[in-house]
Amino acid sequence: MILKPEKIDNVRPEQYRIIMKRSSEDISSIYEEVRKIVLDVKDHGEQVFLNYYKEKYKPDLTLKDLEVGKEEVEEAYRNVDSKVIDALKFASENIIKFHRAQMEREMWVIDIADGILAGRMTTPLERVGVYIPGRRAAYPSSILMTILPAKVAGVKEVIACTPPDKGMVINPSTLVAADIAGSTKIFKVGGPWGIASMAYGTKTIPKVDKIVGPGNKYVTAAKIIVFGVVDIDSPAGPSEGMILADKTGNADLITIDLLSQSEHDPDAASILVTTSDELAFKVSDRINKELPKLSRKEIITSSLNKHSYILIARDMEQAIDFINEYAPEHLEIMTEDPFITLKKIKNAGSIFMGPFSPIPVGDYASGTNHVLPTGQTARMFSGLSIDDFVKKTTFQYLSKDGLSLLKEVVVTLAEAEGLPLHARTILERFK
Repeated sequence: MILKPEKIDNVRPEQYRIIMKRSSEDISSIYEEVRKIVLDVKDHGEQVFLNYYKEKYKPDLTLKDLEVGKEEVEEAYRNVDSKVIDALKFASENIIKFHRAQMEREMWVIDIADGILAGRMTTPLERVGVYIPGRRAAYPSSILMTILPAKVAGVKEVIACTPPDKGMVINPSTLVAADIAGSTKIFKVGGPWGIASMAYGTKTIPKVDKIVGPGNKYVTAAKIIVFGVVDIDSPAGPSEGMILADKTGNADLITIDLLSQSEHDPDAASILVTTSDELAFKVSDRINKELPKLSRKEIITSSLNKHSYILIARDMEQAIDFINEYAPEHLEIMTEDPFITLKKIKNAGSIFMGPFSPIPVGDYASGTNHVLPTGQTARMFSGLSIDDFVKKTTFQYLSKDGLSLLKEVVVTLAEAEGLPLHARTILERFK
Protein backbone atom coordinates (compact mmCIF):
# COMPACT_ATOMS: atom_id res chain seq x y z
CA MET A 1 0.00 0.00 0.00
CA ILE A 2 1.37 3.41 -1.03
CA LEU A 3 1.06 6.30 1.46
CA LYS A 4 -0.22 4.42 4.47
CA PRO A 5 -1.32 7.04 7.03
CA GLU A 6 0.89 7.46 10.08
CA LYS A 7 0.52 9.50 13.24
CA ILE A 8 3.17 12.23 13.66
CA ASP A 9 3.64 11.06 17.27
CA ASN A 10 4.65 7.61 15.99
CA VAL A 11 7.24 8.76 13.43
CA ARG A 12 10.71 7.59 14.48
CA PRO A 13 13.37 10.35 14.90
CA GLU A 14 15.44 9.06 11.95
CA GLN A 15 12.37 8.94 9.71
CA TYR A 16 11.37 12.41 10.87
CA ARG A 17 14.78 13.74 9.76
CA ILE A 18 14.33 12.07 6.37
CA ILE A 19 10.91 13.71 5.96
CA MET A 20 12.36 17.12 6.72
CA LYS A 21 15.38 16.64 4.47
CA ARG A 22 13.31 15.33 1.52
CA SER A 23 15.17 15.41 -1.81
CA SER A 24 17.56 18.27 -1.04
CA GLU A 25 20.28 17.84 -3.64
CA ASP A 26 23.87 17.34 -2.58
CA ILE A 27 26.07 19.10 -5.15
CA SER A 28 29.34 18.28 -3.38
CA SER A 29 30.13 15.41 -5.78
CA ILE A 30 29.93 17.66 -8.86
CA TYR A 31 31.05 20.97 -7.32
CA GLU A 32 34.69 20.74 -8.42
CA GLU A 33 33.74 19.61 -11.93
CA VAL A 34 31.36 22.55 -12.33
CA ARG A 35 33.85 25.01 -10.81
CA LYS A 36 36.39 24.07 -13.49
CA ILE A 37 33.81 24.66 -16.23
CA VAL A 38 32.85 28.05 -14.77
CA LEU A 39 36.47 29.21 -14.49
CA ASP A 40 37.20 27.95 -18.00
CA VAL A 41 34.36 30.08 -19.39
CA LYS A 42 35.60 33.02 -17.33
CA ASP A 43 39.07 32.73 -18.88
CA HIS A 44 38.25 31.64 -22.43
CA GLY A 45 34.65 32.66 -23.14
CA GLU A 46 32.53 30.92 -25.77
CA GLN A 47 35.40 28.88 -27.13
CA VAL A 48 34.99 26.54 -24.17
CA PHE A 49 31.64 25.25 -25.40
CA LEU A 50 31.69 26.27 -29.07
CA ASN A 51 33.62 23.17 -30.19
CA TYR A 52 31.36 20.91 -28.14
CA TYR A 53 28.26 22.45 -29.70
CA LYS A 54 29.77 22.06 -33.19
CA GLU A 55 30.29 18.37 -32.59
CA LYS A 56 26.96 17.71 -30.94
CA TYR A 57 24.53 20.12 -32.59
CA LYS A 58 25.81 21.91 -35.70
CA PRO A 59 29.17 21.35 -37.49
CA ASP A 60 29.27 24.82 -39.11
CA LEU A 61 28.31 26.67 -35.92
CA THR A 62 29.48 30.28 -35.57
CA LEU A 63 29.23 32.79 -32.72
CA LYS A 64 26.25 34.43 -34.45
CA ASP A 65 24.31 31.16 -34.19
CA LEU A 66 24.35 31.40 -30.40
CA GLU A 67 21.81 34.24 -30.36
CA VAL A 68 18.17 33.69 -31.29
CA GLY A 69 17.21 35.80 -34.30
CA LYS A 70 13.98 37.62 -35.06
CA GLU A 71 13.08 35.10 -37.76
CA GLU A 72 13.32 32.23 -35.27
CA VAL A 73 10.89 33.95 -32.93
CA GLU A 74 8.44 34.60 -35.77
CA GLU A 75 8.69 30.95 -36.82
CA ALA A 76 8.05 29.87 -33.22
CA TYR A 77 4.74 31.78 -33.16
CA ARG A 78 3.67 29.83 -36.25
CA ASN A 79 4.50 26.54 -34.55
CA VAL A 80 2.75 27.11 -31.22
CA ASP A 81 -0.99 26.51 -30.81
CA SER A 82 -2.87 29.83 -30.77
CA LYS A 83 -4.71 28.71 -27.62
CA VAL A 84 -1.37 28.33 -25.85
CA ILE A 85 -0.28 31.78 -27.02
CA ASP A 86 -3.56 33.31 -25.78
CA ALA A 87 -3.19 31.50 -22.43
CA LEU A 88 0.37 32.82 -22.02
CA LYS A 89 -0.81 36.36 -22.74
CA PHE A 90 -3.70 36.05 -20.27
CA ALA A 91 -1.42 34.67 -17.56
CA SER A 92 1.08 37.47 -18.27
CA GLU A 93 -1.55 40.11 -17.55
CA ASN A 94 -2.28 38.64 -14.12
CA ILE A 95 1.42 38.21 -13.30
CA ILE A 96 2.10 41.83 -14.27
CA LYS A 97 -0.87 43.07 -12.22
CA PHE A 98 0.20 41.17 -9.10
CA HIS A 99 3.84 42.22 -9.33
CA ARG A 100 3.01 45.88 -10.01
CA ALA A 101 1.19 45.87 -6.68
CA GLN A 102 4.53 45.04 -5.00
CA MET A 103 6.19 48.23 -6.22
CA GLU A 104 7.26 50.58 -3.44
CA ARG A 105 7.77 54.33 -3.50
CA GLU A 106 10.87 55.23 -5.48
CA MET A 107 12.08 57.37 -2.61
CA TRP A 108 11.15 58.26 0.95
CA VAL A 109 12.71 60.67 3.47
CA ILE A 110 12.20 61.20 7.20
CA ASP A 111 13.43 63.75 9.73
CA ILE A 112 15.66 61.94 12.22
CA ALA A 113 16.14 65.17 14.17
CA ASP A 114 16.52 68.88 13.41
CA GLY A 115 19.03 69.16 10.60
CA ILE A 116 19.23 65.39 9.94
CA LEU A 117 17.38 63.91 6.98
CA ALA A 118 17.62 60.21 6.09
CA GLY A 119 15.91 58.22 3.41
CA ARG A 120 16.01 55.42 0.90
CA MET A 121 15.63 55.24 -2.87
CA THR A 122 14.75 52.20 -4.94
CA THR A 123 16.40 51.64 -8.32
CA PRO A 124 16.15 48.65 -10.66
CA LEU A 125 19.11 46.51 -11.63
CA GLU A 126 20.54 47.36 -15.05
CA ARG A 127 20.77 43.88 -16.56
CA VAL A 128 19.43 40.53 -15.36
CA GLY A 129 20.09 37.01 -16.62
CA VAL A 130 17.36 34.37 -16.68
CA TYR A 131 18.18 30.68 -17.00
CA ILE A 132 15.53 28.72 -18.90
CA PRO A 133 15.65 24.90 -18.73
CA GLY A 134 15.42 23.39 -22.20
CA ARG A 135 14.62 20.33 -24.25
CA ARG A 136 12.07 18.13 -22.44
CA ALA A 137 12.13 20.41 -19.38
CA ALA A 138 10.67 23.39 -21.24
CA TYR A 139 8.11 25.19 -19.07
CA PRO A 140 6.84 28.42 -20.68
CA SER A 141 5.07 29.43 -17.45
CA SER A 142 8.43 29.61 -15.63
CA ILE A 143 9.70 31.99 -18.29
CA LEU A 144 6.84 34.38 -17.56
CA MET A 145 7.50 34.09 -13.81
CA THR A 146 11.19 35.03 -14.11
CA ILE A 147 11.20 37.66 -16.86
CA LEU A 148 7.99 39.60 -16.15
CA PRO A 149 8.84 40.65 -12.55
CA ALA A 150 12.19 41.98 -13.78
CA LYS A 151 10.48 44.00 -16.52
CA VAL A 152 7.84 45.33 -14.10
CA ALA A 153 10.64 46.36 -11.72
CA GLY A 154 12.17 48.46 -14.51
CA VAL A 155 15.16 46.30 -15.47
CA LYS A 156 16.34 47.60 -18.87
CA GLU A 157 17.85 44.38 -20.22
CA VAL A 158 16.76 40.81 -19.50
CA ILE A 159 19.12 38.26 -21.03
CA ALA A 160 17.99 34.64 -21.30
CA CYS A 161 20.11 31.50 -21.72
CA THR A 162 18.63 28.12 -22.59
CA PRO A 163 20.16 24.84 -23.81
CA PRO A 164 19.63 24.06 -27.51
CA ASP A 165 18.60 20.80 -29.12
CA LYS A 166 19.96 19.20 -32.30
CA GLY A 167 20.52 21.74 -35.04
CA MET A 168 20.76 24.49 -32.38
CA VAL A 169 16.96 24.58 -32.26
CA ILE A 170 15.03 25.98 -29.27
CA ASN A 171 11.60 24.75 -28.17
CA PRO A 172 9.14 27.14 -29.91
CA SER A 173 7.00 27.59 -26.78
CA THR A 174 10.15 28.79 -24.97
CA LEU A 175 10.75 31.46 -27.61
CA VAL A 176 7.12 32.59 -27.64
CA ALA A 177 6.94 32.87 -23.85
CA ALA A 178 10.24 34.76 -23.68
CA ASP A 179 9.05 37.16 -26.38
CA ILE A 180 5.69 37.76 -24.68
CA ALA A 181 7.49 38.40 -21.38
CA GLY A 182 9.83 40.91 -23.01
CA SER A 183 13.28 39.34 -22.98
CA THR A 184 15.93 41.52 -24.60
CA LYS A 185 18.10 38.72 -26.00
CA ILE A 186 17.98 34.92 -25.94
CA PHE A 187 21.12 32.80 -26.21
CA LYS A 188 21.39 29.09 -27.00
CA VAL A 189 23.73 28.16 -24.19
CA GLY A 190 22.80 25.81 -21.36
CA GLY A 191 24.11 24.32 -18.13
CA PRO A 192 27.10 25.75 -16.26
CA TRP A 193 28.29 27.31 -19.51
CA GLY A 194 25.20 29.51 -19.69
CA ILE A 195 25.45 30.52 -16.03
CA ALA A 196 29.17 31.34 -16.30
CA SER A 197 28.66 33.27 -19.54
CA MET A 198 26.05 35.52 -17.95
CA ALA A 199 28.08 35.93 -14.77
CA TYR A 200 31.39 36.95 -16.39
CA GLY A 201 30.31 38.09 -19.84
CA THR A 202 31.76 36.86 -23.15
CA LYS A 203 32.19 38.32 -26.64
CA THR A 204 28.59 37.34 -27.41
CA ILE A 205 26.78 37.24 -24.07
CA PRO A 206 26.67 40.37 -21.87
CA LYS A 207 27.60 40.27 -18.19
CA VAL A 208 24.55 40.58 -15.93
CA ASP A 209 23.99 41.79 -12.37
CA LYS A 210 21.82 38.89 -11.21
CA ILE A 211 20.88 35.40 -12.42
CA VAL A 212 17.50 33.80 -11.66
CA GLY A 213 15.66 30.73 -12.84
CA PRO A 214 15.48 26.99 -12.14
CA GLY A 215 17.78 24.27 -13.45
CA ASN A 216 19.33 20.89 -12.69
CA LYS A 217 22.02 20.29 -10.08
CA TYR A 218 24.77 21.43 -12.46
CA VAL A 219 23.00 24.74 -12.99
CA THR A 220 22.42 25.08 -9.24
CA ALA A 221 26.10 24.39 -8.53
CA ALA A 222 27.18 26.95 -11.13
CA LYS A 223 24.89 29.60 -9.63
CA ILE A 224 26.33 28.99 -6.17
CA ILE A 225 29.88 29.25 -7.57
CA VAL A 226 29.28 32.62 -9.28
CA PHE A 227 27.40 34.09 -6.30
CA GLY A 228 29.28 37.20 -5.27
CA VAL A 229 30.29 37.97 -8.85
CA VAL A 230 26.56 38.28 -9.48
CA ASP A 231 23.55 37.93 -7.22
CA ILE A 232 21.35 34.82 -7.55
CA ASP A 233 17.90 33.72 -6.41
CA SER A 234 17.49 30.91 -3.90
CA PRO A 235 18.71 27.45 -4.99
CA ALA A 236 15.84 25.41 -6.42
CA GLY A 237 15.05 21.77 -5.79
CA PRO A 238 12.25 19.35 -6.78
CA SER A 239 8.69 20.56 -6.25
CA GLU A 240 6.98 20.27 -2.85
CA GLY A 241 3.23 20.31 -2.26
CA MET A 242 1.76 20.10 1.23
CA ILE A 243 -1.91 20.09 2.22
CA LEU A 244 -3.22 20.96 5.68
CA ALA A 245 -6.75 19.69 6.24
CA ASP A 246 -9.20 19.19 9.07
CA LYS A 247 -12.32 17.01 9.00
CA THR A 248 -13.96 19.40 6.49
CA GLY A 249 -11.38 18.55 3.80
CA ASN A 250 -12.67 17.00 0.58
CA ALA A 251 -10.93 13.62 0.09
CA ASP A 252 -11.40 13.57 -3.70
CA LEU A 253 -9.88 17.04 -4.18
CA ILE A 254 -7.02 16.33 -1.78
CA THR A 255 -6.24 13.08 -3.63
CA ILE A 256 -5.93 14.71 -7.04
CA ASP A 257 -3.98 17.64 -5.61
CA LEU A 258 -1.41 15.33 -4.01
CA LEU A 259 -1.08 13.28 -7.18
CA SER A 260 -0.70 16.41 -9.31
CA GLN A 261 2.36 17.48 -7.33
CA SER A 262 3.87 14.01 -7.67
CA GLU A 263 3.70 14.12 -11.48
CA HIS A 264 6.33 16.89 -11.52
CA ASP A 265 9.38 14.79 -10.78
CA PRO A 266 10.38 11.40 -9.30
CA ASP A 267 11.87 13.35 -6.37
CA ALA A 268 8.87 15.65 -5.80
CA ALA A 269 7.26 15.64 -2.36
CA SER A 270 3.50 15.46 -1.73
CA ILE A 271 2.34 15.50 1.88
CA LEU A 272 -1.05 15.59 3.60
CA VAL A 273 -1.11 16.70 7.23
CA THR A 274 -4.54 16.27 8.79
CA THR A 275 -6.23 16.14 12.16
CA SER A 276 -8.79 13.64 10.82
CA ASP A 277 -8.03 9.89 10.87
CA GLU A 278 -11.05 9.27 8.66
CA LEU A 279 -9.88 11.75 6.01
CA ALA A 280 -6.35 10.35 6.06
CA PHE A 281 -7.48 6.80 5.30
CA LYS A 282 -10.00 7.96 2.67
CA VAL A 283 -7.25 9.82 0.79
CA SER A 284 -4.85 6.89 1.08
CA ASP A 285 -7.48 4.52 -0.32
CA ARG A 286 -8.34 6.85 -3.22
CA ILE A 287 -4.67 7.34 -4.15
CA ASN A 288 -4.12 3.59 -4.36
CA LYS A 289 -7.22 3.17 -6.53
CA GLU A 290 -6.33 6.10 -8.80
CA LEU A 291 -2.65 5.29 -9.34
CA PRO A 292 -2.97 2.40 -11.85
CA LYS A 293 -4.97 4.62 -14.24
CA LEU A 294 -2.46 7.50 -14.43
CA SER A 295 -0.37 8.25 -17.51
CA ARG A 296 2.75 9.32 -15.57
CA LYS A 297 2.49 6.37 -13.22
CA GLU A 298 6.23 5.66 -12.91
CA ILE A 299 7.15 9.25 -12.00
CA ILE A 300 4.22 9.54 -9.57
CA THR A 301 4.96 6.19 -7.92
CA SER A 302 8.60 7.18 -7.40
CA SER A 303 7.57 10.47 -5.79
CA LEU A 304 4.98 8.82 -3.56
CA ASN A 305 7.44 6.16 -2.39
CA LYS A 306 10.42 8.44 -1.83
CA HIS A 307 9.28 11.71 -0.29
CA SER A 308 5.49 11.67 0.15
CA TYR A 309 3.45 11.00 3.30
CA ILE A 310 0.02 11.12 4.89
CA LEU A 311 0.49 12.26 8.48
CA ILE A 312 -2.12 12.46 11.22
CA ALA A 313 -1.69 15.18 13.84
CA ARG A 314 -3.24 14.88 17.29
CA ASP A 315 -4.53 18.47 16.94
CA MET A 316 -4.24 21.55 14.72
CA GLU A 317 -1.44 23.00 16.85
CA GLN A 318 0.78 19.97 16.20
CA ALA A 319 -0.11 20.06 12.49
CA ILE A 320 0.88 23.72 12.17
CA ASP A 321 4.09 23.21 14.17
CA PHE A 322 5.04 20.41 11.76
CA ILE A 323 4.30 22.59 8.72
CA ASN A 324 6.30 25.51 10.05
CA GLU A 325 9.27 23.22 10.62
CA TYR A 326 8.93 21.58 7.19
CA ALA A 327 8.58 25.02 5.47
CA PRO A 328 6.94 23.74 2.28
CA GLU A 329 7.31 25.33 -1.14
CA HIS A 330 3.51 25.16 -1.69
CA LEU A 331 0.89 24.86 1.03
CA GLU A 332 -2.83 24.27 0.50
CA ILE A 333 -5.05 25.04 3.51
CA MET A 334 -8.33 23.10 3.49
CA THR A 335 -9.70 23.89 6.92
CA GLU A 336 -13.04 25.20 8.16
CA ASP A 337 -11.70 28.79 8.21
CA PRO A 338 -8.48 29.00 6.16
CA PHE A 339 -7.98 32.70 6.96
CA ILE A 340 -7.72 31.98 10.68
CA THR A 341 -5.28 29.15 9.92
CA LEU A 342 -3.26 31.43 7.63
CA LYS A 343 -2.26 33.70 10.50
CA LYS A 344 -0.48 30.81 12.20
CA ILE A 345 1.67 29.82 9.20
CA LYS A 346 5.20 31.22 9.49
CA ASN A 347 7.14 29.27 6.86
CA ALA A 348 5.81 28.54 3.37
CA GLY A 349 6.72 29.67 -0.13
CA SER A 350 3.17 30.26 -1.41
CA ILE A 351 -0.16 29.49 0.29
CA PHE A 352 -3.40 28.38 -1.37
CA MET A 353 -6.56 28.70 0.70
CA GLY A 354 -9.87 26.91 0.39
CA PRO A 355 -11.13 24.04 -1.80
CA PHE A 356 -11.06 26.11 -5.01
CA SER A 357 -7.40 27.19 -4.83
CA PRO A 358 -5.31 24.25 -6.05
CA ILE A 359 -1.55 24.79 -6.46
CA PRO A 360 -1.64 24.87 -10.30
CA VAL A 361 -3.55 28.18 -10.29
CA GLY A 362 -0.41 29.73 -8.81
CA ASP A 363 1.77 27.75 -11.20
CA TYR A 364 0.09 29.37 -14.17
CA ALA A 365 -2.41 32.16 -13.92
CA SER A 366 -3.43 33.69 -10.57
CA GLY A 367 -0.56 36.20 -10.79
CA THR A 368 1.54 35.07 -7.83
CA ASN A 369 5.04 33.80 -8.61
CA HIS A 370 5.80 30.09 -8.79
CA VAL A 371 9.57 30.41 -8.42
CA LEU A 372 9.62 29.47 -4.75
CA PRO A 373 12.04 28.29 -2.04
CA THR A 374 12.37 24.53 -1.54
CA GLY A 375 14.19 22.22 0.87
CA GLN A 376 13.18 24.10 4.05
CA THR A 377 14.62 27.35 2.67
CA ALA A 378 11.18 28.98 3.01
CA ARG A 379 12.34 29.59 6.58
CA MET A 380 14.55 32.41 5.27
CA PHE A 381 13.86 32.90 1.53
CA SER A 382 10.82 34.35 -0.21
CA GLY A 383 9.43 33.54 -3.63
CA LEU A 384 10.68 35.54 -6.59
CA SER A 385 9.28 39.08 -6.57
CA ILE A 386 9.95 42.69 -7.52
CA ASP A 387 12.38 42.86 -4.58
CA ASP A 388 14.73 40.51 -6.41
CA PHE A 389 15.27 43.03 -9.19
CA VAL A 390 15.83 46.30 -7.35
CA LYS A 391 18.45 47.86 -5.09
CA LYS A 392 17.49 49.92 -2.06
CA THR A 393 20.03 52.64 -1.43
CA THR A 394 20.02 54.73 1.74
CA PHE A 395 21.02 58.41 1.83
CA GLN A 396 21.32 61.22 4.38
CA TYR A 397 21.74 64.97 4.52
CA LEU A 398 22.98 66.79 7.64
CA SER A 399 23.24 70.49 8.29
CA LYS A 400 25.98 71.75 10.62
CA ASP A 401 23.44 71.88 13.46
CA GLY A 402 22.38 68.33 12.65
CA LEU A 403 25.99 67.12 12.69
CA SER A 404 26.56 68.83 16.02
CA LEU A 405 23.80 66.68 17.52
CA LEU A 406 25.76 63.54 16.58
CA LYS A 407 29.27 64.93 17.16
CA GLU A 408 29.93 63.55 20.63
CA VAL A 409 28.37 60.14 19.91
CA VAL A 410 30.30 59.56 16.67
CA VAL A 411 33.63 60.76 18.09
CA THR A 412 33.21 58.64 21.23
CA LEU A 413 32.37 55.45 19.31
CA ALA A 414 35.06 55.99 16.65
CA GLU A 415 37.76 56.45 19.30
CA ALA A 416 36.45 53.44 21.24
CA GLU A 417 36.88 51.34 18.11
CA GLY A 418 40.44 52.58 17.56
CA LEU A 419 39.62 54.64 14.44
CA PRO A 420 40.91 58.15 15.22
CA LEU A 421 40.57 59.40 11.63
CA HIS A 422 36.88 58.57 11.72
CA ALA A 423 36.59 60.85 14.73
CA ARG A 424 38.65 63.53 12.97
CA THR A 425 36.20 63.71 10.03
CA ILE A 426 33.71 65.09 12.53
CA LEU A 427 36.05 67.30 14.57
CA GLU A 428 37.57 68.97 11.50
CA ARG A 429 34.15 70.32 10.53
CA PHE A 430 33.91 72.32 13.77
CA LYS A 431 37.32 74.04 13.68
